[in-house]
Amino acid sequence: MSSTVGLILGGGKGTRLFPLTEQRSKPAVPLAAKYRLIDIPIANCINSDISRIYLLTQFNSVSLHRHIRQTYNFDGFHGGFVEILAAQQTIEGTDWYQGTADAVRKNLRYVQQPGIEHVLILSGDQLYRMDYRDMLKTHQETNADVTIAALPVDREAAKGFGVMRLDDNGRVEGFLEKPQTDKEIDMVRTDPQWMESRGIESKGRDCLASMGIYLFNRDTLVELLSNNDYEDFGKEVFPMSIRTRNVQVHLFDGYWEDIGTIKSFFQTNLDLAKPDPPFEFYCPDSPIYTRPRYLPASKFEGASLSKALIADGCVIGEGTTIENSVIGLRCRIGKNVTIRNSIIMGSDFYESTPGSSDSPRTDIGIGDGCVVENAIIDKNSRLGNGAIVSPGSLTEADLKSPDLYVRDGILVTPKNTIIPAGWKIDQE
Repeated sequence: MSSTVGLILGGGKGTRLFPLTEQRSKPAVPLAAKYRLIDIPIANCINSDISRIYLLTQFNSVSLHRHIRQTYNFDGFHGGFVEILAAQQTIEGTDWYQGTADAVRKNLRYVQQPGIEHVLILSGDQLYRMDYRDMLKTHQETNADVTIAALPVDREAAKGFGVMRLDDNGRVEGFLEKPQTDKEIDMVRTDPQWMESRGIESKGRDCLASMGIYLFNRDTLVELLSNNDYEDFGKEVFPMSIRTRNVQVHLFDGYWEDIGTIKSFFQTNLDLAKPDPPFEFYCPDSPIYTRPRYLPASKFEGASLSKALIADGCVIGEGTTIENSVIGLRCRIGKNVTIRNSIIMGSDFYESTPGSSDSPRTDIGIGDGCVVENAIIDKNSRLGNGAIVSPGSLTEADLKSPDLYVRDGILVTPKNTIIPAGWKIDQE
């Protein structure tokens, strides 16, 4: 893998994750109480012996840059790095990244350095664990120019993906983005027996969806991007590649989730709090890395916890009930609080001088007697005593508060939100 370089695409606006992306880029969104989305592809690279990693960024990237700088420092004898490639003006052009392919094109000089034979292109907003060495093995054994990681899906799920049509040797012959009708799906259907013959149980699945993970021969990538102005891999580069190159698939049948919307982000996090989660962070052979923060252990004062994921540095008060929820770093939760089906992201710092009974200030954290249900409370938020934060049956159109949002039945408070004591959503 020493001749392979990783390119992680992290420059999108992340509009479907708004307001979590109001002040941060999508790869910097917190995940599973103490990680960030960007930690997943970087950890997969490191665990696959890929030590030269570039991260392409553009929007709201300050916190992402800080996280990378404070987390991924290779020793001087190793030669590895995680380098940030932010959109910038150059002699060749002054525009921002116009799409995934355009972002890679503007940084081709970094993959044209000596000793690079393969380029692995990854997304910065997916949760999965993959050994890319297996993908390189498939790539080399099939003498491919391009290899695409493919996930077996059923017909209903195929409507949300780019689906590939293959020949008997696994070569991609066609690609259809989000087929909606049975006729369209039949055009890109894969025989379940073909999957079974390659060790993948079909389980009623007859489509192969692109996972957005691409392995290129370096020279092929340079040639494909140098002679055109294509902006997107899925819609433009791959249709051309299929016609002119040997494009193969690498089958993957593990857990994989695209965390691109509030709904998928919310459900994925809550699933991780289950006793038997679909994705396991407790994996010593391939750990997920993140920033070491040296926080104290979390403290519980008679709280009741059920299906809860609790990060470091939390203080949770007496009589508090937490069910099916994720509690982030440095979270301070008062007494007799109820938190159900929610994500509390915690805070970036401890307050050195908490408010007193004589002070009108609302402290960072969740005050005494609060109720939080079906909600995402972003970092550094302040909930006063007795506040009830739950969307109920409200929709986005019903919500009159300019500072709160309802997405897919989930109430979302942006970063640094202040909710006064005794607040209820029906008062707005």
